[in-house]
Amino acid sequence: MSVSSLRLSRPERWVLAVYDLLMRALQPLLRRKLQRRAKLEPDYGLNVAQRFGHYAGEVHAEGDVVWLHAVSLGETRAAALLLPALREAFPGMRLVLTHGTATGLEQGRALLQTADQQVWLPWDTAQATRNFLMHFKPRIGLLMETEVWPNLVQACQQAGVPLCLLNARMSEKSTRQAMRWSLLSGPAYRGLRLVLAQSVADAQQLQRLGCPDVQVVGNVKFDVAVTAQSRSLAMRWQSALSARPIVMLASTRDGEETMWLHAMQAHPARSERLKALGVLWLLVPRHPQRFEEVHNLLMQSGYRCERRSTWLDGVPDAASVAQADVILGDSLGEMPSYYMVSRMTLLGGSFAPLGGQNLIEAAACGCPVVMGPHTFNFAEAAALSVSLGAAAQVQDMSAALDSVLSALSDAAWLEAARTACMALMDKGKGAVHQHKLALACLTANSGQSTAS
Repeated sequence: MSVSSLRLSRPERWVLAVYDLLMRALQPLLRRKLQRRAKLEPDYGLNVAQRFGHYAGEVHAEGDVVWLHAVSLGETRAAALLLPALREAFPGMRLVLTHGTATGLEQGRALLQTADQQVWLPWDTAQATRNFLMHFKPRIGLLMETEVWPNLVQACQQAGVPLCLLNARMSEKSTRQAMRWSLLSGPAYRGLRLVLAQSVADAQQLQRLGCPDVQVVGNVKFDVAVTAQSRSLAMRWQSALSARPIVMLASTRDGEETMWLHAMQAHPARSERLKALGVLWLLVPRHPQRFEEVHNLLMQSGYRCERRSTWLDGVPDAASVAQADVILGDSLGEMPSYYMVSRMTLLGGSFAPLGGQNLIEAAACGCPVVMGPHTFNFAEAAALSVSLGAAAQVQDMSAALDSVLSALSDAAWLEAARTACMALMDKGKGAVHQHKLALACLTANSGQSTAS
């Protein structure tokens, strides 16, 4: 595949040079951060040299290398949906899968086939990114959703590696932030060969940033299918969880558990009504390094807490659960099963100004959603889910608890919302196929250009 060279203005070259100096100067801080994170998540201590562009071992000579970057857990789950289509679009490909977080690394291990490799994406210095490309020599680079780094794009330009942004999203807030640093972000976004956007709004923001070829293909997360394994696990749990209605706080971020506790305590009458309904809360923090912190917070607040990690053979003890106020979902890879045993869920990341987590996964499991005001990460999906009746959007955590109380007292509303979840999934699916067609077209056109 050929890549046209990207011309930089003199100010852009100067700013990129200063940026590279800064990123090199920050490397000791990155090392210390990784050491701290490794104490809670050991994977952060693995292959630290890769973070700085040092990759050991031989690269297999046979087959084209397709490099796919999925920075964290959500992006890796989206990558898992795309990979079968990528293997069809690039027959005989060898995957180099990169990540930036331990949760992404953990989730990505199951995606590898023979001769595939999984490594850390290097810190964004000119030298480290060049080393990465020289070592693996990818035919093409595929970035999931948002991960566009200035030196990485420049290194791909210099190495002749076409770089594509898949399942791309860009909020207006992020666009404004990027445009404040236009001398740095402009060349990065102009250097993308192809951008496949989730929505028209995302495409418009990405075009404002200078992306030359943007196509709207939808959100691949709508193509998720709940596995038989997840369904089986949910059935095993349900048999031990009795008939108590479970309400989930899904993928909560720092501060949102405290918001929930304050909202519960602020209106004792409402809390008593929820208790009278037998509500069992299921709280699942987004980041595993916070499991212990959240557990301590619940215990200090006087809540009887049952931890998923203590269940023998992965099945809850019915007697222990009967006495619990909260189940702490301190596990990875079990979100679909958590959703399937829940009557409804409060969406993490949407009550703090963080943009919201993935509500599509909840809908795929037939679990109605209550969202806070901050949903810019999934703006189109959030609006569509509300319009179809699969979700409700409220202004704060107190209003969310009011919605829970109302919904649990209205069986007809809950049933209609579950049906709307399925309608939402049907309306959104098809993006994986569109990604496959666009990438196949890119490959064919690039081959024709090279031949001519």
